[in-house]
Amino acid sequence: MNVFQELTFADDLQKMRFSSFRGLPHIVNMEGIRQGNPKSLTRGLMIALLATTMVVVYFTSGPGAPHLYLEQLPLSCLPSSAISEQDNQTNSSQSTTCSPKFDVMFMKTHKTASSTLLNILFRFGEKHRLKFAFPDGRNDFYYPSPFHRSQVRNYRPGACFNIICNHMRFDGREVSRLLPSDSAYITILRDPARLFESSFHYYRSMIPLTWRIPGPHKLAEFLSSPRTYYKPDGYNSFYLKNLLFFDFGFDNNLEADDPSVETGVRALAERFDLVLIAEHFEESLVLLRDALCWTTDDLLFFSLNARRTASVSRLSPEQRAKARDWNGVDWRLYRHFNGTLWAKVEAYGRARMERDVKELRKRNAEMRGICLVGGGAVEAGMIRDKDMLPWQPVGETSILGYNLRNDIDPQHRTLCRKMLTPEIQYLSNLGVNLWLTQLWGWLKDLLC
Repeated sequence: MNVFQELTFADDLQKMRFSSFRGLPHIVNMEGIRQGNPKSLTRGLMIALLATTMVVVYFTSGPGAPHLYLEQLPLSCLPSSAISEQDNQTNSSQSTTCSPKFDVMFMKTHKTASSTLLNILFRFGEKHRLKFAFPDGRNDFYYPSPFHRSQVRNYRPGACFNIICNHMRFDGREVSRLLPSDSAYITILRDPARLFESSFHYYRSMIPLTWRIPGPHKLAEFLSSPRTYYKPDGYNSFYLKNLLFFDFGFDNNLEADDPSVETGVRALAERFDLVLIAEHFEESLVLLRDALCWTTDDLLFFSLNARRTASVSRLSPEQRAKARDWNGVDWRLYRHFNGTLWAKVEAYGRARMERDVKELRKRNAEMRGICLVGGGAVEAGMIRDKDMLPWQPVGETSILGYNLRNDIDPQHRTLCRKMLTPEIQYLSNLGVNLWLTQLWGWLKDLLC
């Protein structure tokens, strides 16, 4: 990227950062203000003042324009060095013919079970004392701005990391500057119909395009005539169409048969070593274990960021087909990598896969019995330890969490807590200063 391109990128980045807050004032209860309700008026003015203050603070304290580093930067870090003797011993039970990989780029996509995988990576990186490339001030790399290496906390030219895994809008060239050249690139996809339902529910309050949809069944109404309610340049509109393709840095408003889509799919296939599929999560994890030479214990998990059943819209077959058609680019992307996943399963061996999935389920069931009160997730209002409360969408408490048992044996106490710790809290535990995320969370609670 030359200086002119850097400056253009910087200008675009600043515009996108500012636009991130244009929709906040609309969340205030304007109806109560118009009717002269003193309580609504006072609350509305207070929230508007807070929102404006937050915009100013956010705008002046973010990463700003990417630094114009003039020295020559390497195309990537050098390949990773040999692992320590301790780490060899830790993973010796997995294989005697491979060494575990410690350098991983996880492209965290939205609403795809990616938070569960993120927890696995946090635990693995912490266990092996690896160096994370974290954002600064918030829990993502200034999404939806394109990723730039200057967004990484404490970045300096030539800095090299082991793991990068927070939400970003992917830029492979920028990411490659931060990781060893032999790093494993992984990501995860989900059926676009299910993803669209989840995204519509989770982000609806932050997408002004959805506010004018009439009736109580807004999702069904949108799918009946999506082009009536959608504008490509609408604020946060990317949450409503081909969100996966957008996350990977491409144009989400392309048609599925556009040649650029095939080019994008091929580029991702060349870049990513393994694309997991949320609907086949356990099979995906077994393939991940095999690809990275990790152990089964490294991949134990509880489902994080799951929604309570009552909040999930059950799409009819017709609606599911419409959702896939509307998100045609994502559907094409998903079908391609679902095919590659099952090709890898065949190469791995069906019988071997069934055996290893069964073992993973057995170990996860054991951990549920050891760690969880009642053995499963509970609604947000029933979580006793508020440090374990997951981040909730605006105006709702639909995301489930867990209660830790009080009688966990010392051998499992730390692991249980880490497996259940939500993303925001885990990042804080790892030393990330999330003051912008926390400020938005405080404002969000006021809005609700």
